[in-house]
Amino acid sequence: MRFEVTEPLASANYCHCTRCQRRTGTGASANARPAPGSFRLLSGEEELRAWKPAGGWEKWFCGGCGSALFSRHPEDPERMSIRLGAFDGDPGIRPGVRQFTAYAAEWEQIPDDGLPRHPESAHSD
Repeated sequence: MRFEVTEPLASANYCHCTRCQRRTGTGASANARPAPGSFRLLSGEEELRAWKPAGGWEKWFCGGCGSALFSRHPEDPERMSIRLGAFDGDPGIRPGVRQFTAYAAEWEQIPDDGLPRHPESAHSD
C-alpha cells in the first residue's frame, strides 16, 4: 500500500491506550495527524483491511503484510492518525505529547522525556 501526505503533518503523539498496546504489541503507538484533505492513497487500496471497534476509531492495516497503517474517525474520515512507522523515511515530525497514560503498560515504564502527559486523550475529539 502506498500513500502520500501533501502538507506538513499537524501533530504527533505517543498513545498508551490498551487498544494501541494490543494492536502493536508495544507499550505505546507513535502517530501523526495529517491536515484535513492532505492524506491520499496512491496504490494498494484493495489490500486495506479495518478493525472497527464499537466506540473507537477504525484501525486500518495492510491485509497482505499485517502492518498497522492508520486510524480514522468512524464518522469523519478526514480525522485520522497515521502510524509513524508507516512512512518511508523521516516523516518530518516528532511526538510532542503522550496520551492515555492512565492505561500505560505496567511492564514498560514511560520514559522521563519531558513530554506532556495526559491520562486520557490529548485531543478534544
